[in-house]
Amino acid sequence: MGKYTKEDIIRMVQEEDIQFIRMQFTDIFGQLKNVAITASQIERAVNNEIMMDGSSIEGFVRIEESDQYLWPDLDTFAILPWRPQYGKVARLICDVHNPDGTSFQGDPRSVLKRELQRAERLGYTFNVGPELEFFLFQTDENGRPTTQTSDEAGYFDLGPLDHGESTRREVTLALEQMGFEIEASHHELAAGQHELDFKYAEALHTADNIMTFKLAVKTLAQKNGLHATFMPKPVYGAAGNGMHVNMSLFRDGHNAFYDESTPNQLSPLATQFIAGLLAHAQGFCALTNPLVNSYKRLVPGYEAPCYPAWSTSNRSALIRIPAPRGQGTRVELRSPDPSCNPYLVFAACLAAGLDGIEKKLTPPAPISRNIYEMTAEERSACGLESLPGTLEAAIRALEADRVVLDALGPHTALQYITGKLREWEEYRTQVSQWELDKYLVTY
Repeated sequence: MGKYTKEDIIRMVQEEDIQFIRMQFTDIFGQLKNVAITASQIERAVNNEIMMDGSSIEGFVRIEESDQYLWPDLDTFAILPWRPQYGKVARLICDVHNPDGTSFQGDPRSVLKRELQRAERLGYTFNVGPELEFFLFQTDENGRPTTQTSDEAGYFDLGPLDHGESTRREVTLALEQMGFEIEASHHELAAGQHELDFKYAEALHTADNIMTFKLAVKTLAQKNGLHATFMPKPVYGAAGNGMHVNMSLFRDGHNAFYDESTPNQLSPLATQFIAGLLAHAQGFCALTNPLVNSYKRLVPGYEAPCYPAWSTSNRSALIRIPAPRGQGTRVELRSPDPSCNPYLVFAACLAAGLDGIEKKLTPPAPISRNIYEMTAEERSACGLESLPGTLEAAIRALEADRVVLDALGPHTALQYITGKLREWEEYRTQVSQWELDKYLVTY
């Protein structure tokens, strides 16, 4: 049973003096969209009567089949604390449906729901906890973003070195007002780089939270005259932005990844899940790392993984098993970056892990050495292949991975691949400043 009824939503809109409601949804490429309605339309909204033009959303539907409906998830109702306190603004996160009432197959939220229902039929609940990094940059005299920061802080530093501390605090307090449980916030490795971690939850709720988190960070940074970016690698020579994804399967309220009888206290189910992730790491790389720029983060030397390996502690491996055990046992996938669409990423990761469980796959031996310091011959002896080095290579790997394609579904897979190939071609044909600096005079 849900937290709110239709009557609850209508009553809260009236009692809280809410004037606008944002009907939010996410497109295939992870961009948050919305249709704003006034309070007078709330009854239509909770009865799934708000329409939108799906042909205007990249990757959704054609112009001759454009009518789509927004079906709000009533439990996602929340007041946006950074908006006016008189004439408040609230939001409802929505699923996209066709005019006949069926779920739209290209709605990323529905893609994840399908995979979660599959896990539920097997008796599992899929929990996810993300760690999102972002940069806070200064803006110029016209309000446009730069890549400059007066911040000189590093890991875990505090003010006055950490110039983003006050914005990070505002974000934390705003999210807590919306029901988030913020576990930690701190300055990250690079100047101007920050991280906030919120508590794990069931995967659909976590994906919703990620979209809300990114909106809050960008909105409050702009309010303070800063620009927040989740771009994977905005500064050459500095660490990039990651989004480590911590995953676990629960069964009957207990963590199915934990087994106190094994040497590393991981259950056979956990190792099979790990094996599935490793088997499909190249196939879902175009989802976890969806931009041309993503592959400038996945290089040795900046704490971003480049090789599909796992370890119980080694941070150079793609998959790490953090120290907590018992209910806190989890698998940390370190490759994703925060430009990804979390709904599609969680669906693909779950599909990969379940494939490992269903096929009873066995992962290779864990690697405890720093993989960045290994020679090519040593990596080859361990059977380590690189993750894709470009977006194009990642797309080709996705096209060859039937498990990941099936998780996305035919519509989403086709539209995603088509859009990303178009993005790659646009990049490939550009002439960059580096090329001009390198070749214009010499040749």
